[in-house]
Amino acid sequence: MSSHQTAQTMKPATAAKKLGVYLPATPAAFQEGVVSRAELTELQANPPEWLRELRANGPHPRPVVATKLGVSIAGLARGGVTEPLTTEQIEELKSELPEWLQRERATQAEVRKETVRLKNLKREKESGQG
Repeated sequence: MSSHQTAQTMKPATAAKKLGVYLPATPAAFQEGVVSRAELTELQANPPEWLRELRANGPHPRPVVATKLGVSIAGLARGGVTEPLTTEQIEELKSELPEWLQRERATQAEVRKETVRLKNLKREKESGQG
């Protein structure tokens, strides 16, 4: 294998992150191998059953859990969620809507509003300097 081909591969952890799945829940063959860019593209275009199942039901890695709950990763930690969650567990949290989740969602909404406000301010400054 030439060094050029080696540069086109990634560790399973990197591939799992790009696929949005929790590495320990992937098949052993995936965890123990290396993934080429072509294989990653193929997995994204035509996900095998195990990948469809993981994406649908989990367990999901924290970035995915945070997105599904509408909070930040730090917000998950503040809420005591440090482990991957299944889709079912995420849905339970959404229906129970514990106080920490309400608080973190509100915080996240404020962060988004402030980000938009700053972008608009920057855009106004840039267009004013024309």
